[in-house]
Amino acid sequence: MFLNSRFQLMTIAAAGALVVLTAANAPARALEPISHLGPVGPYEPILATVGSKRVIAFYVPDSGRCSINAVVFDSASPEAPYSASRVRINLWPGEAFALDGTQQKSIDLRCGENAATLALNGPAELIDTGATSNSRN
Repeated sequence: MFLNSRFQLMTIAAAGALVVLTAANAPARALEPISHLGPVGPYEPILATVGSKRVIAFYVPDSGRCSINAVVFDSASPEAPYSASRVRINLWPGEAFALDGTQQKSIDLRCGENAATLALNGPAELIDTGATSNSRN
């Protein structure tokens, strides 16, 4: 009986420690932006931090083309007012659309073969890949 109650006590203590550690990590993780640089399939988002901007993009296949929707906005503090720009463009497979940034550097969204994928390309120093990435290979 004593061993059983001791085991229960240890189980409860371990579960409590896990809850405390998880709760302590949650706020820090919630503030980190998620990156998903692609390539992605139809209706899947590309999520990226580019310099001080955030990019969200997805596409829909449209008669053999990639019909792309992208939104670019400041990733400033939550108190700052939002200013976002939406871009819509149709690309043939192999074509790319460049989004120019600061210091004459740009990224591009590229339509894949047979309009099966969309990928974000650009200089590594411009794209923040320090966050969580869910890229497909």
